[in-house]
Amino acid sequence: MMAAGSGSGRSGNGRRAPMSEINVTPLVDVMLVLLIIFMITAPLLVAGVPINLPDSRAKALDQDQKPVQISINGNGQVYVDEDAVPANGLNDALETIAEDHRGGEPPQIFLRADRALSYGSVMQVMGELNRVGLNKVALVTVGADRRR
Repeated sequence: MMAAGSGSGRSGNGRRAPMSEINVTPLVDVMLVLLIIFMITAPLLVAGVPINLPDSRAKALDQDQKPVQISINGNGQVYVDEDAVPANGLNDALETIAEDHRGGEPPQIFLRADRALSYGSVMQVMGELNRVGLNKVALVTVGADRRR
């Protein structure tokens, strides 16, 4: 005679009972890989123009509207947002920005300049900003604790 409740996982006709557990190990592996990919790519999505910014201990600014980013790379090339501006076209680009906001509040300007640039190069761009009436200028730096 056979024992009725042997606990071997087999049903009465000799077949195995279906397994009711889900193996989550592959899911966890995939999620960890995705997390690592996002952690690596997220800092690269912040700025379109690669600039080696100086360090600072200043706090981040509160902003109401999307600021206009003016970037100067290590070669002295000026960008408005992500568009390169010719050397003699900076005045026209800044006047266009100022004209777009006439009568309203001038936009916040974020000036990003490479740390290798001379002080005069940065001041030349700031002088042009002041000339067209864009006076809300913030110099962008990297926090000392966030340096890679």
